[in-house]
Amino acid sequence: MMDRLYIRPIGCVASPQSVDGDAVRLAGGRVYAHRFAVILRRDGEIVQRDLVTPATIDMALARLPDALGPEAEEQWANLRLAHPPLKLPGGRSLPLDQPQVMGILNLTPDSFSDGGRFTASDAAQSHAETMMQAGAAIIDIGGESTRPGALPVPEDEEAARVVPAIERCAELGAIVSVDTRRAAVMNAAVAAGAAILNDVSALRDPASLEFAASCDAPVVLMHAPGEGEDLHASGGYRDPVLDVFDALRAARDRAVKAGIARERIVLDPGIGFGKSLADNLALMNALALFHALGQPLLLGASRKRTIAALSGEAPADRRLGGSLALAMAGFGAGVQLVRVHDVFETVQARDVWRGLRDAALAEFSENSD
Repeated sequence: MMDRLYIRPIGCVASPQSVDGDAVRLAGGRVYAHRFAVILRRDGEIVQRDLVTPATIDMALARLPDALGPEAEEQWANLRLAHPPLKLPGGRSLPLDQPQVMGILNLTPDSFSDGGRFTASDAAQSHAETMMQAGAAIIDIGGESTRPGALPVPEDEEAARVVPAIERCAELGAIVSVDTRRAAVMNAAVAAGAAILNDVSALRDPASLEFAASCDAPVVLMHAPGEGEDLHASGGYRDPVLDVFDALRAARDRAVKAGIARERIVLDPGIGFGKSLADNLALMNALALFHALGQPLLLGASRKRTIAALSGEAPADRRLGGSLALAMAGFGAGVQLVRVHDVFETVQARDVWRGLRDAALAEFSENSD
C-alpha cells in the first residue's frame, strides 16, 4: 500500500486582505491563497480530500497517516517558501520574487512555430537582441525540435547550431539557457557561456545527469511521459495533475541524489508533452499545487496546440492571444518563469498584471484602518 499526499492551493487572490480570514503568500511571490485541498491518494486512488483554510489545515493534516507527517510539514512549508534569487555561474543571479520572461530562440529548421526563421547567424542575433530589449530575462536557445514527430538531430549538428548563438548572446550580456537533452551539447553550451540547462527529458540520460551534477548551472527539469526519442508518448494518466506531480517529485529527488543542489532545480509540468487537451487544462488550473514541491516553476505554454484546440485551429503564428491568456494564468498561480515566443507582449502583460496586484495591495492597505 502506497500513500501519497498533495496540498493544493485553491482560490488565488491579489491581496491577503481581499478575503475573509487568513491567506498564504505562495512561494514568496505576489499571489496569495486562502483555501487548500488536502488530498490523500492510496495506490493511485483518492481516498480523502479536505477543503481547509490556513487556520484549519492542522486538523486535516492530523487526520493523515503518521508516516505522511514529515511530507505534510514539508509541503506546507514549501508553499510558503520565499525563493532566493537563482544563482548562476560567474556570480550572477536571477530574482524570483516576480515572474521572469524567458525568450525562445529556435535554431531548428523544423520547429513547430518559427522553424527556419532564425537559423542564419545574423537573424538569430537580431532576434535575441530584440527579445532582450523587450525585457526577456533569459534567452533559451535550442537546436533540436521537440515537436511531435520531429526527427532526431545528430549530437554534433545540434551543438554546431547552438554554440555560436550562445557565444554571441553571452557577449551581449544575456543570461542564456540551452534547451537540450544531451550531455555533449550541454558541455559545449556551458563552455560557450550558457548559464542554465533546460532539459525536456528531466535529465533521464545518465550522462546528462552526471554532467549537470558536475557543473554549477541551474537545471530545468520538465515532465514528458515518453522515453527515448518519443517524448510525446501517451502518459496513461489516472490523474494527470497528481501523476505529473509525482513524476516531478521523482525527477527532483533523482537530481538531488546525483549531487544537484535543491537551490539549482527548476520544475516544469511540460504542457503539451504527452498530454491531451483535458490533461493540459487540468494542469493549467492546478499550477499552484506544484509549489508544494519546493522549487521555482517554469511554464512553457506559448503557441502550444492547446490554444489551437480552443480557438478554431488557429495556426501557430496566430496564437498570441491564447499564449498571453496562459501566461496570465501562470502569473496568477505564482509561476516564476514563463517561456514564450512573444516577449514584448508577454512582458507588457506581466507588467500590467504586476501593477494591478500592487495597486490591490496598496488599496487594501490604505483601507485597512
